[in-house]
Amino acid sequence: MATIEYEDSDEQVRFVRLGGRLDGPGIELVSTKFAAVACAQSKRIVVDLRAVTYIASVGIRELVSNAKANKQRGGKLVIFVGDNAEVFNTLETTGIGTFIGVFQDLVQADASARA
Repeated sequence: MATIEYEDSDEQVRFVRLGGRLDGPGIELVSTKFAAVACAQSKRIVVDLRAVTYIASVGIRELVSNAKANKQRGGKLVIFVGDNAEVFNTLETTGIGTFIGVFQDLVQADASARA
């Protein structure tokens, strides 16, 4: 089961924490809320995937589509994976880093979101 939580660290940056399996059923559970919180007007978003246990292509597609929608609204979305090697390797293999910043360090993720 996928989970989603979020909090605004300040007026500029919002942290969105996704957890569980980001496969078809998991994305179905969080997609609407993720789109609502990730595409806020001019918000800088750090998506925290440390608690994600599995990410399928549909989960990657959800990240990309929300990053594009956020950018169209004047915002920016970056991904923080921490020490989640499985998710990091999956994202790296897909080449998502050429479109969306993917970071293992939270300070770097936050700085990139604000840039």
